[in-house]
Amino acid sequence: MSEDDDAATATPGQPRNPLHGLTLEAIVTALADHYGWEELGQRIPVRCFNVDPSVGSSLKFLRKTPWAREKVEGLYLFMLREERRAGRG
Repeated sequence: MSEDDDAATATPGQPRNPLHGLTLEAIVTALADHYGWEELGQRIPVRCFNVDPSVGSSLKFLRKTPWAREKVEGLYLFMLREERRAGRG
């Protein structure tokens, strides 16, 4: 096996996954910037978005709460789709 073969097998296997390579912090920050904390708390009604919201408190909660993290990731994907549609319209 050559060095080139190693490089080919080391590439990530999720080139079409828009979440691949993103940190949870980047996702939460993008959502807060796009929607603002108030609307984010309305869309995903969890305490970390509604009571004294911050990226740090949100990360702490989301890392321990898989169902909430799934909702945040889903909203992020929705936001990306909406931005793409707006750019094409």
